[in-house]
Amino acid sequence: MEYMINKGIGKSVEFQGLKSQYLFIFAGGLLAVFIIFVVMFMAGVSQWVCIGFGMIAASVLVWLTFSLNARYGEHGLMKLFARKQHPRYLLNRKASSRLFRSTRKGGQS
Repeated sequence: MEYMINKGIGKSVEFQGLKSQYLFIFAGGLLAVFIIFVVMFMAGVSQWVCIGFGMIAASVLVWLTFSLNARYGEHGLMKLFARKQHPRYLLNRKASSRLFRSTRKGGQS
């Protein structure tokens, strides 16, 4: 089977419907689930518990990634995080008369 990964120059990376940052979230999440699975197995946790954890965690990751992709779109997740960085309101402690006064540079009359 061949999969199209990129559809042209200047377009974002897309694989099976996942676009740009969601693809990296998906790949990083699967890598993290695999590492946790290996650590649990090496620590002596039962094989069936490890397999169950791996399958459930991977299923939740797939569901969450595709739902975020469908909900926010290609750049929506970055816009969501950027919105949280903006202040809710601005404080201005100057007197209102100073706000509307014109300023002159260089001492001109």
